Amino acid sequence: MVRHETVRDMDLSIRFKYGSHTIFLFVDPMATFSHIQEQLLDALKERYPDGITSRSKTTELPSNASQIKFAMLKDKTDPTQGWKPLTFEFDEAPADKGFQDNMMVAFAIAPDDADDTDDIEFDVIFPSFDEVEDEGDL
Repeated sequence: MVRHETVRDMDLSIRFKYGSHTIFLFVDPMATFSHIQEQLLDALKERYPDGITSRSKTTELPSNASQIKFAMLKDKTDPTQGWKPLTFEFDEAPADKGFQDNMMVAFAIAPDDADDTDDIEFDVIFPSFDEVEDEGDL
């Protein structure tokens, strides 16, 4: 399993979301986003070596971590409002973009030919109250 040697008090716990999956990582708020992309890709390769599945579709993991794109909630109190793609410069860090501890960040794997993050779909599935209630009836 991919792990930090030590978790420091300053590290942020971030919940990276894809489909119904949540990848929980501790990230350095001053690390570059390219480093975080590498960290997430390492975790994905370890946990999902054959690709990650969402809505019955398996997406192959990229060979280049830069194909992993991030998005933040448009309204952090209402996930139904969707996701806003996160654009960042090579040397920017989570602290520069207002990341907070225990934050949700969607990720998507961009195709090789993707030109713009606005064209990428961030597919995150949140359980609804009806689904949870139906499972209780079993």
